[in-house]
Amino acid sequence: MTRALWVSIATLWLPWTIRRWLLNVLCGYSIHARARIGLSVIGCAALRMDAAARIGHFNILKGARMELGERASIGDFNWISGLPLRRPRHFGDEVARDPAFILGRHAALTSRHYVDCSGSVQIGEFTTIAGTRSQILTHAIDIEASRQVSAPVRIGRYCFVGTGCVVLKGAQLPDFAVLAASSCLTRGFAEEFTLYGGVPAERIKELRRDARYFHRQQGFVD
Repeated sequence: MTRALWVSIATLWLPWTIRRWLLNVLCGYSIHARARIGLSVIGCAALRMDAAARIGHFNILKGARMELGERASIGDFNWISGLPLRRPRHFGDEVARDPAFILGRHAALTSRHYVDCSGSVQIGEFTTIAGTRSQILTHAIDIEASRQVSAPVRIGRYCFVGTGCVVLKGAQLPDFAVLAASSCLTRGFAEEFTLYGGVPAERIKELRRDARYFHRQQGFVD
């Protein structure tokens, strides 16, 4: 168990102001005075939370470097983890691998999702990973080579990812795009203001550029 995990568990029931100070001092984190973490276990390699960022209750966050922009939020009951760089058994030849979870300002990961950060996962500002039980996976087994391989995942700005989606290693969703519920995103797309969906996901239709969701100034949707 890492030092950060020990500190997180040992301080779990302390008042938040004291807990935040201990996490910053003992773990080297950078948690803004107006950010907040609920009853969650935090064992990140590094953690930065900007003003009004929030992590809810009963989450497990470990292994990867994590950044939450201003007013970014992680809901409840999520599992976000990554294999640290100091594990030569896997991905040893991937010198550029960056186990990281980066959630842009006003972006939201709701509740009961699983995110694998063996490679980096970048979610752009004002994007919502909605519903429940979506999976983001940055690694897989190369059948021909019989080895683990990773690739980053990028979900752009002002995107909406519906409930129960699967996003696989190397996939990219462009800015101002929607991924329909229960879809599987397996590759990169570039066309903005577009609805993608299906298994595997493909372009379905163009979306209106003046849709209010794409012009929000607050991340929370009433």
